[in-house]
Amino acid sequence: MPNVIFFREADGSTPMLDWLDRLPQRARVQCIGKIELLKARGHELRRPHADYLRDGIHELRAKSQGVNYRMLYFFSGRQAVVLSHGIAKQQSAVPPIEIERARRRRQAFEAKPQRHTHKET
Repeated sequence: MPNVIFFREADGSTPMLDWLDRLPQRARVQCIGKIELLKARGHELRRPHADYLRDGIHELRAKSQGVNYRMLYFFSGRQAVVLSHGIAKQQSAVPPIEIERARRRRQAFEAKPQRHTHKET
């Protein structure tokens, strides 16, 4: 069971938590349920709940009231999964700019994990 880490930007913001806070209640519940499933299954989680995109970036998939939600994440070894950010998906595929955003966050995290790990207060 891997640790779930929320990526923290250099300015202290946590994109995934900020995004979750803005979601409608039903969607938030769906997304949190998927995060718990990811926490329980880690690397073993597959479609329809999760999928590999590219460059070490995966998507966690949720749907609520006809809207597809995607939470982008990456693994840090076998012991941690790092949640980058979330989007409400409009197209058939996750936009490349969102994958690139998660990829840059993965690079930043790998360089300085302590700096980019959200800590509960």
